[in-house]
Amino acid sequence: MSAFSLRFLGVGNALASTLGTSAAVLEVEGRPSLLIDCGPGTIDTYLGTYGALPEALFVTHTHLDHIGGLEGLFYRLATGLAPVHGAAPRLFCPVPLVAILQQRLADYPSILAEGGRNFWDAFQLIPVSAQFWHERLLFRVFPVRHHDFLTAFGLALPGRFLYTGDTRPIPEVLCRYACHGERIFHDCANARSPSHTGIEDLPLEYQPEQRRRLILYHYESEEAGRRIEEHGYRIARRGEVFDLAAPDDATPGERVRGGETVVRLEAAG
Repeated sequence: MSAFSLRFLGVGNALASTLGTSAAVLEVEGRPSLLIDCGPGTIDTYLGTYGALPEALFVTHTHLDHIGGLEGLFYRLATGLAPVHGAAPRLFCPVPLVAILQQRLADYPSILAEGGRNFWDAFQLIPVSAQFWHERLLFRVFPVRHHDFLTAFGLALPGRFLYTGDTRPIPEVLCRYACHGERIFHDCANARSPSHTGIEDLPLEYQPEQRRRLILYHYESEEAGRRIEEHGYRIARRGEVFDLAAPDDATPGERVRGGETVVRLEAAG
């Protein structure tokens, strides 16, 4: 089994509360390494899964269904309401988003009633651009198509996975950052919109080989997820864990770890 896996804490869009707001955790040897996005409820789910707060986070964009949990995380860190291992969590943030995060979260006056704390006291802010190192792994960062220019970003670990965050189709990005058989975790709803990919976009924008590697999330409801599956696509479900085997060692089938299903997808060639 691969040392790398991706666990979805939530898979829904901003209106699909029963599916959990979209967030995922890169696991290395079964240990949480990097949380991707932190919407409302994400920290409670993370604590319930791992028993401690995240040590590292990456933010794809600043809509509240993807950062709304950061304020609650700050309170937990500032007041000691949850177990913390080691130093302040590392918050990897694309450079264009730093000022927006400051405006949306950190500028709030007297964020603690007792005073004496700044929002950023609780985190180790690490602004990132094209790439960053974390736990001796080199991650790639790229802009996606979501609302305004340079306001949303995706994440890739070469040879393992690409995670789009919220986006319209980005075939040019996949051709550059997911061209070696990586798993592609992609925003997709039943219906397209000016800011999100829809089922009808996929055959128009992506090659068959790319579509075979898609795992789709950020859909509107359980019914929307079923409709996506009826079109022959794989969806992620809340709590699901995907094995990120490298293309040269991937094999079809499923394995079970600790009572949960770990999905291993066949590498498309």
